Amino acid sequence: MEELRAESQQQSDTTVTGSRTKAASSTSNQQQLSVTVVTEFVRWNEEAISRCTLLSFQTASLATNVKSIFTCLLDQVSQYLTEGLERAREGLNEAAALRDRFMIGTSVSRRVAAAAASAAEAAAAAGESSFRSFMIAVQRSASSVAILQQYFSNTIARLLLPVDGVHMASCEEMGTAVSSVETAAHKGLLQCIDTVMAEVERLLSTEQKATDYRSPDDGIAPDHRPTNACIRVIAYLSRVLEVAFTALEGLNKQSFLSELGNRLHRGLLNHWQKFTFSPSGGLRIKRYIRIWGLCSQLQCSFN
Repeated sequence: MEELRAESQQQSDTTVTGSRTKAASSTSNQQQLSVTVVTEFVRWNEEAISRCTLLSFQTASLATNVKSIFTCLLDQVSQYLTEGLERAREGLNEAAALRDRFMIGTSVSRRVAAAAASAAEAAAAAGESSFRSFMIAVQRSASSVAILQQYFSNTIARLLLPVDGVHMASCEEMGTAVSSVETAAHKGLLQCIDTVMAEVERLLSTEQKATDYRSPDDGIAPDHRPTNACIRVIAYLSRVLEVAFTALEGLNKQSFLSELGNRLHRGLLNHWQKFTFSPSGGLRIKRYIRIWGLCSQLQCSFN
């Protein structure tokens, strides 16, 4: 596996092609988490609990044995989900490495700049693909945890309650297992935000022109057409937010949107401070702020 990764790294140093991106996406799909696998884990555990019930003749021994069997399931599911999320995070890390590799200065030839721009577009596509893959992993992890909790409530809890302390201990173990999954998901969601911000900043830096807000023809007639930067950023945010709104729910969704909204707010303010504005340019940016705010649907106030 290390040799394959080294070979893949070496290839990316020379060229980043569409076919390579598709191959990486195919490999990622094969390694994605599956709710079916967790369902199968639960089915095996349920079979073991059934046999345990037949073989345990005392309530105390039954509760102890059931707890041990359920603990095995907790370890199994927690490890499977955590490792799956970590694999999905690797895709985010690889995309970030591609972005960093193709950042260049301004004092380069047109040929080098064109090649770097093409490579940066491919790196951006890899970032969006890894974002989508991680969101799918989070969605499937949440579904898997829900299945686990429902199984505990419907099947396990009643077998543990007759013995003092056993039910509480099992609840604590389940909380620990779920917490490890949530920690892995949280780390990846922060990386997803980094991915989004990096692409927004790239689009703004490459597409935004000084004349967008201070046109030589200013005063003749206000130009209400959106700039290329506005169009591309809105299109990108629309795509990634559609994925996020579909995949996330509850506190994950709330915290993700809140953090992304705050960072997008700061990033846009920093970007606009680099420009000078004519009167019509000021009106234009006010309109763009409203468009970006409506498009993103983030929990953020644009003033």
